[in-house]
Amino acid sequence: MPKMKTRKVVAKRFRVTKTGKVLHAVQGGRHLRRNKNKRRQRRQDKMVELTTNKFSRNIRMMLQK
Repeated sequence: MPKMKTRKVVAKRFRVTKTGKVLHAVQGGRHLRRNKNKRRQRRQDKMVELTTNKFSRNIRMMLQK
């Protein structure tokens, strides 16, 4: 059975931690920052854990190397 290829689109958007949590960037954090307050901007700069297990299993499979 051949190795699975990494889905590059998924690799750019998600990251898996050592414990297996899937992280993603918060939406809406890259543009129109002038109108957002600093607290909201700082919160959107950080990556957030993906909460639904339904998607995180699929993403982990697509990120296998």
